[in-house]
Amino acid sequence: MKTVLRSLSHCAIIFLFLFCGVDIPIYAVDDLKAMSEYLDHIIDNKESFTKQKEHDIANLKNLLKKKNSSLEYRYEINLKLYNEYKKFKLDSAIYYAERNVQIADTLNNANLKYLSEINLATSYSYAGCFRESEAILKKMDSARLPKEILCEYYMAYFRFFEHYGAISNRPNLEQVRLYRDSLLQVLDPSSFDYKINMVGKYVDQGKNDNAEKILFDLLGTEEVDTPNYAIITHYLGYIYGTKGRRDLEKKYYIMSAIADVKSSIKENSSFLRLALIYHESGDIAKAFKYTQSAIEDAVFSQVQFRTAQMAGFYSIINASYQAKEAKTNAALKTYLILISVLSLFLILLVIYIYKQMKKLSRVKKELSNVNTQLTELNKELNEANDLLHGKNNQLQESNLVKEQYIGQFFNLCSTYIDKMENYRKVLYKLGITRQYEELIKILKSTAVVDNELDELYTHFDSIFLSLYPTFVTDFNDLLADNEKIVLKSGDLLNKELRIYALLRLGITDNVKIASFLRCSMSTIYNYRTKMRNKAIDRDKFEDMVMCIGVVGHKEKFDKG
Repeated sequence: MKTVLRSLSHCAIIFLFLFCGVDIPIYAVDDLKAMSEYLDHIIDNKESFTKQKEHDIANLKNLLKKKNSSLEYRYEINLKLYNEYKKFKLDSAIYYAERNVQIADTLNNANLKYLSEINLATSYSYAGCFRESEAILKKMDSARLPKEILCEYYMAYFRFFEHYGAISNRPNLEQVRLYRDSLLQVLDPSSFDYKINMVGKYVDQGKNDNAEKILFDLLGTEEVDTPNYAIITHYLGYIYGTKGRRDLEKKYYIMSAIADVKSSIKENSSFLRLALIYHESGDIAKAFKYTQSAIEDAVFSQVQFRTAQMAGFYSIINASYQAKEAKTNAALKTYLILISVLSLFLILLVIYIYKQMKKLSRVKKELSNVNTQLTELNKELNEANDLLHGKNNQLQESNLVKEQYIGQFFNLCSTYIDKMENYRKVLYKLGITRQYEELIKILKSTAVVDNELDELYTHFDSIFLSLYPTFVTDFNDLLADNEKIVLKSGDLLNKELRIYALLRLGITDNVKIASFLRCSMSTIYNYRTKMRNKAIDRDKFEDMVMCIGVVGHKEKFDKG
């Protein structure tokens, strides 16, 4: 489980780096496998960083095309191009250093000439042209050099003896230390060059703790993935290697290598160190990959001392890689034979399965025909069941309506008999007492009839809504938004709703409806026409009214 979670973690980290463009410093991820995979991705895509570097250089070169530019201006641009090329492509660095020597001669500026010649000597040293480099440096009188140029002079000599020792395999440590000490005497103690050279001195003296402290201070001030950052992390990798901290050694060399690739620094040593580490741990594939990357960079940049450093080691890595490839090929042959046998077995199995599938297909076809027939029968049965269910619902509704109205009919009849009896007694009393005027007045008045009608309608509304409690809401749902019926306070139904209530009860004859509501046929017709015009779907309106109160009536008409 832990292995699975760790693999998922690696995938998530690499996804963030490779696909989301998340700008997270690689050192923020304390996972060597993820860092190593990210470095592999960077190596596979280092051409894009090289193109970006060439693009930046091309922009500088375009500045030289400026017409009527001064020699001082051209010197500054050439110097910038030299600095861009010196750890990228040496022949171009030499070219621009030589151009600046010519410009300095033309300007008769001694300081510019010293600086350009020192740059040229440094480039020759990197390229392995030690005679030319030494000749340039020897002819200079250090006593006449200003302090800022003297720094470059000591740095050039320091690099000269360092490179010469690497190629000749006869390191002159005394001269290297001498010129580094001289360089430290003239550098600004607050500068990066001073601090990084102090780190080199402490490492040389075995004072790794002092060197480590300076490096971590610098690590907090330098930007990630810059040349200076690559130098700092390279030194940290070396220090942790001497302390036996293999995890931290690998981590910081990986960080240094990533910074080198992103900065398009072709003169680098972190790849070589990583190749050695992975070779010792038995990961020959990674060792070969990093060695090849280092050699490609050295050949591209023409840094001879790096090529010399890698020449012997490459043969060891290559031999190990070839041996591993031979073992892999032998295993592949064995697997190929096994796969061939399995393939033959699978072919026979496929033939057998094919025959069985044909038999199965025939059975499935027969079953499909039977299933089709069953489906048709089931469909017919469902239709009959639905029809029966609908009829049953209608019968239940009809029974319910009958029960409600029969009960109410007997109740009303009894009530009306009582009222008629009371009315007869009042008239009889008026007749006996010979109150003829009051009697005639009562007989002429329609108040009794009107009250009885109102009470009749109230009873009707109450009984109907007890049968269909959502009738008003459902009825309004069938009307347009601006045509909803709003009842007066205290009313259960109005005349329009009573017309459709009677329709819902199955009384569709306008004559009967008009008789019950005490209005004309034309009034009923006009009300029905008016309500249809207010409906959302006037063609289905009255059919939908007839379905109010039926379970699923809304879904039915939505589908319809």
